[in-house]
Amino acid sequence: MRRILFKSKIHRATVTQADLDYEGSVTIDRDLLRAADILPFEKVAVWNVTQGTRLETYALEGEPGSGVICINGAAAHLNKPGDIVILATFAEVEEHEATQWKPTVVFVDAKNRIIPGRAEEIPGPARRSA
Repeated sequence: MRRILFKSKIHRATVTQADLDYEGSVTIDRDLLRAADILPFEKVAVWNVTQGTRLETYALEGEPGSGVICINGAAAHLNKPGDIVILATFAEVEEHEATQWKPTVVFVDAKNRIIPGRAEEIPGPARRSA
């Protein structure tokens, strides 16, 4: 059996642009793509924390060090500059891999710069007691 597991994410990034006239996708700073192990053209879930919307698209490589998170095409109706989003990917893995699986989590600040030393997620209830 194979399972689909959470592979990686860029957590709470800020949308810097929304380009309605582009065909589709999300342009992401190349440094963030690499840190989160996301390839250009890889399927990406975009979960908008601000608006409460969810959609799937694919990643395009943006200028390294720019902090760009540009939502392209029709998805620009659901994601505006300044919105907070989570960009996530998933992988299909063999059953024996699933029990030892560790996703890659990239935490960023308000300017989409990587926060060094933070790579573990804290489950919701545990965050309240931390």
